[in-house]
Amino acid sequence: LGLNPQIIESARSRLGTQTQGVARFLDRLHSELHAAEAERFTTRTREQELEREKARLATEGKKEQQAKIKEMEKKLESLLRDFEYHAREAVTAIQDRAAAQKLSKDSERRIAKLRREFREQFDSTIVAHSTGADQGDPHAQPQLVKHVSEGDTVKLKSVGRPALVARRIDDNHFDVEIGAMKMKIARDDIAEVLVRAAAFPVKAARARGISVSLESEDRNVPSEINVIGRTVDDATREVEKFVDRAFLAGLPRVRVVHGSGMGILRKALRQYLQKHPHVESVSEPPQNEGGAGATVVELRV
Repeated sequence: LGLNPQIIESARSRLGTQTQGVARFLDRLHSELHAAEAERFTTRTREQELEREKARLATEGKKEQQAKIKEMEKKLESLLRDFEYHAREAVTAIQDRAAAQKLSKDSERRIAKLRREFREQFDSTIVAHSTGADQGDPHAQPQLVKHVSEGDTVKLKSVGRPALVARRIDDNHFDVEIGAMKMKIARDDIAEVLVRAAAFPVKAARARGISVSLESEDRNVPSEINVIGRTVDDATREVEKFVDRAFLAGLPRVRVVHGSGMGILRKALRQYLQKHPHVESVSEPPQNEGGAGATVVELRV
């Protein structure tokens, strides 16, 4: 207030005990108010710093996501271009006009199917990334599949589809085939081994006498096999060869007739087919089409 300190001190000495207590309380109150104001200022400064850091992290996250999207789009387009190239090469190599036209139409259909499936897989991956569903421990290292051999059927992380390991380049790189499409992958792109070569070798299927003829595949490959009366082992071997031929010929579905009986053969064959890498689904047909005595097999074409 601009008063001489001595005057203030003289006035205080004349105040009663109660009045002096009120004065001390007011002094303490002013002191606490100053401290609270300082703390509020510090808190506001920290909040502003946190907001700036949050905005920076969000910007970096968007950049990272956009980079990942571009990388996946490039890989997708590269896979499809590679497939289209091999399909056109196969068509060009065929002399028979009718067979070439048939293969060309079939290739266009499969390319469209691949585009749709890859796009669905791509979209689901982007959704998982944007929602954080694919984010775990940021310091965790990806689990590598240790034992991969030529002829194994593996599932790829990049496309979410089964692929056949055609050749081992080195310890960490492989050539794989997805239908007619061939590509080079790294070991860390392998999510899991679906079928071991020893359990189901596609190359061994060809060695067992299974051949592919583009000009007569539909005429030579039946869509139904009858194994009634066979033992489980014999029936399984025949069905394995039958499914190999049907898959290589591009048949969308086949029928296995095994009879009803005690259900042992039916159960064994359905369990085997459900684990087959070329099989999409296994179902029982209506009663007027065989019922429990047959099994309809949808193939991955």
